[in-house]
Amino acid sequence: MKPAVVLLAAGSGSRFGHETNKVWLPLSGKTIICRTISNAHQAFPDARLLLVINPDDESMAREILQRELPDLNIEITYGGATRHGSEFQALTHLAADIDAGNIDVVLIHDGARPLATPSLYRKIAEVAFEKGGAIPTTTINPVEIDISHETQIVRVQTPQGFRAKELLKAYRSAEVDGFVGTDTGACVEKYFPEIKALAVEAEVANLKITFAQDLKVAEALLTS
Repeated sequence: MKPAVVLLAAGSGSRFGHETNKVWLPLSGKTIICRTISNAHQAFPDARLLLVINPDDESMAREILQRELPDLNIEITYGGATRHGSEFQALTHLAADIDAGNIDVVLIHDGARPLATPSLYRKIAEVAFEKGGAIPTTTINPVEIDISHETQIVRVQTPQGFRAKELLKAYRSAEVDGFVGTDTGACVEKYFPEIKALAVEAEVANLKITFAQDLKVAEALLTS
């Protein structure tokens, strides 16, 4: 298995209520994004790590990465106008190695989920490599489910992992068609419906830091 990990960090701080993208804020002594990168690196010490950023953040990003993770080789590319666009930019950056077979699994992860463990990264990659795709999910409490529907409802997390060549082909097709998926799995499902991404048991602590109170929860989880 030859994985690559894409870390999405091209958003803004609008919902968080901060003028800076939240991933560059501190979390218990280290920036959120550097905690995310560290866990990905622990999972795959030899994998390519690609950070997708807003071009306006590049100077700050390189300074922080050099200060907090000086020994890691972290590639940087610019994101698009949407999450889907950022994923396409990342896959385009990796395309030559995907086409050549040097990368056979790609994991795409929210940079604002700093508590995803190395174990979760590895589990997602292994299932994606074997089955085609893997998505971490948690089951919603039954009281939240409309009992008139028999389908089980789950919450979806990241990292989401897929075989690299099919993933790249899906995003290339989406670019031609103008399709914009809500997440990685939606794009793969549209263009490769035969790939059934397996639901992998997620981690309750793998929260996404979206609002200011989420940062306090993450700090409490790290302390505990």
